[in-house]
Amino acid sequence: MEGAARGEPFVIARAGKPLVKVLAVDAPEAGPAGRTGFLAGRISLPDNFDRMGSTEIETLFEGGRVTPSTGFWWPRRRSRR
Repeated sequence: MEGAARGEPFVIARAGKPLVKVLAVDAPEAGPAGRTGFLAGRISLPDNFDRMGSTEIETLFEGGRVTPSTGFWWPRRRSRR
């Protein structure tokens, strides 16, 4: 168990017959997150950005419809059985 924790390969066997050899994968180390904030100062968002579209989203959850061009909604037709 200690060898596996150090990344040494080991074999899984059933009834004395080797089935699988497990090897450590050499994954590259995580580099710095250089992309975070790359548009800082170049764009601006409206103050209500986190609430934009909330009315339409509520309408959709309530079973209404929203058209992309107008934003108006109308109730969905009930299917006839």
